Amino acid sequence: MALQNRYEFVLFFDVTNGNPNGDPDAGNLPRVDPETGLGLVSDVCLKRKIRNYVELTREGQQGYRIYVREKAVLNELHKEAYEKYDIEPSKNLPKDKDKDVTGFMTSNFFDIRTFGAVMTTEVNCGQVRGPVQLCFARSIDPILPQEITITRMAVTNLKDLEKERTMGRKSIVPYGLYRVEGFVSAPLSDNTGFTEDDLELLWEALINMFEHDRSAARGLMASRKLFVFKHESKFGNAPAHKLFDAISAKLIDVSKPPRAFADYEVTLDRTQIPDKVQVLELL
Repeated sequence: MALQNRYEFVLFFDVTNGNPNGDPDAGNLPRVDPETGLGLVSDVCLKRKIRNYVELTREGQQGYRIYVREKAVLNELHKEAYEKYDIEPSKNLPKDKDKDVTGFMTSNFFDIRTFGAVMTTEVNCGQVRGPVQLCFARSIDPILPQEITITRMAVTNLKDLEKERTMGRKSIVPYGLYRVEGFVSAPLSDNTGFTEDDLELLWEALINMFEHDRSAARGLMASRKLFVFKHESKFGNAPAHKLFDAISAKLIDVSKPPRAFADYEVTLDRTQIPDKVQVLELL
């Protein structure tokens, strides 16, 4: 079923003794806004986790393949659309079959119909503007990235057997609570075929995406709160930024640094929510 309502959402997630999103330009240290000291997690990082969750939980199901995945050869995926309609692969999208070729990609790949994709490569499948978009996540308070020294008892080569242990370093955030905002456009969903079932899967992924993304580098990460604003109309009944302003997170005891989600109070001011907007607390 096609979307009949506009949505926005706010997700709070946290990290304990881990690196939520390393910056390759800074030696893979946790991303930080240099002016404020607030931690950052890119939208690309979060979309990756959503893709991974969908790929894991919907493996083999029709319509839930993932386009942007490890070792994917995009032109080979594009060729599938041309083969479906018995067309020779081309750099120019065939005018009489352009909707069919692009439609094949949106109907088969969850992330294309969700986030969109630019598929104008040597095998052209067009461009798709996705209905779901995410902002950068930003921590509620400044973070203090730390580098921890680690050692390895094993050696790589036999000639190094008598040498001292190998030393290394690990970057962590002791604790950080992050907030990210997102948008779901009903009119844009008409163009990609993004449905109510896809929307439910998106909420499911946002709640559970860290549960199957564990690693020593990322420490303990968890989705903590998910607020969804459901508009009565397809085009919306209130500006997104005003709805976002109704949600706040504050440190309960400012005399000590936060080290757990319980150190924060997350509140929703329902007086700022118009009558034609429904607030769903999914987590």
